[in-house]
Amino acid sequence: MTVTTARPRSTTRSDFAELNKRVTARGLMERQPAYYAVRLSLVALMMAGGWTAFFLIGSSWWTLLVAVFLSISFAQTALVAHDLAHRQIFRTKRPSEILGRIIANIGVGMSYGWWMDKHTRHHNNPNHDDLDPDVAPEVLIWATESAIGRRGLAAFVTRHQAGLFFPLLTLLGIDLKVSSVKALRAGVVKRPVLESVLLAVHAVVYLTSLFVVLSPLQAVAFLVVHQAVFGVYLGMTFAPNHKGMPHPTGDEDYFRKQVLTSRNVKGGWFVDVALGGLNYQIEHHLFPGMPTPNLRKVQPMVQAYCEEIGVSYEQTTLIESYRQALRHLHEVGEPLRAARS
Repeated sequence: MTVTTARPRSTTRSDFAELNKRVTARGLMERQPAYYAVRLSLVALMMAGGWTAFFLIGSSWWTLLVAVFLSISFAQTALVAHDLAHRQIFRTKRPSEILGRIIANIGVGMSYGWWMDKHTRHHNNPNHDDLDPDVAPEVLIWATESAIGRRGLAAFVTRHQAGLFFPLLTLLGIDLKVSSVKALRAGVVKRPVLESVLLAVHAVVYLTSLFVVLSPLQAVAFLVVHQAVFGVYLGMTFAPNHKGMPHPTGDEDYFRKQVLTSRNVKGGWFVDVALGGLNYQIEHHLFPGMPTPNLRKVQPMVQAYCEEIGVSYEQTTLIESYRQALRHLHEVGEPLRAARS
């Protein structure tokens, strides 16, 4: 783990303005159409290749290998939808929303509007106990105060949540679909009719394909493997970013609020591809509209600037990031374990 600190100098809210000026001068906020043309093409080929293999293999247990491949394809598709939501690909809102709904709703089976609203609130207040929906007390608890008073099954899960973390990720794909439907029924998503139709198209085509091509038992097995591996992979791309990092009070300035709650993951090109660029989480939170390939370029600048003004900058390996997240989950559940002893 690498944590960069330095003797702090006098700082103000203009710190980000100074860094932003340096980054803009380097042209790092400029769109990268060639990169995204290649990336979108590769993701489309993965999806097309996976479904082609599914239909060619037909009713066979070998299709479970296709289910694993399509899980990876779905996760990479979702990561592209993430970049669209941040307008990293297109400058304007309309083409981002059109392609985003196609990719998220039809391609993955997740409401683009619901996820975009949720993710925007996360970016505005990362790791804030009351304002960040990603750390809201649900199945997993990320703040000790939220664990106190839990009873029954909820208490059991909290006591053992570190060990249950990865098994629970197998349900993430289903949870995204359930949460999408709930949001559409609650009327909190713009264009609810359009998004509902697109989700219905995904569900009908997906389930029909499974139960027409495969035997009933094979179809159920395919669905379970596909959604479980997809959930684990997608969860593993987001877990290293903030889990186990400080929870702010909300009084911090923009620069510190984004940097101190985020963690970078190093590991070279493989990690860059596997995590869709989210391993540069600090840079992504400071410049959410910056195209993914530029995050690697701006990283040394941000790290050096943090050292210059005395702000901690955390960067670690992928495995260590999971250890920190699991350690935090274990510590949060300690009061409930102590109460039973």
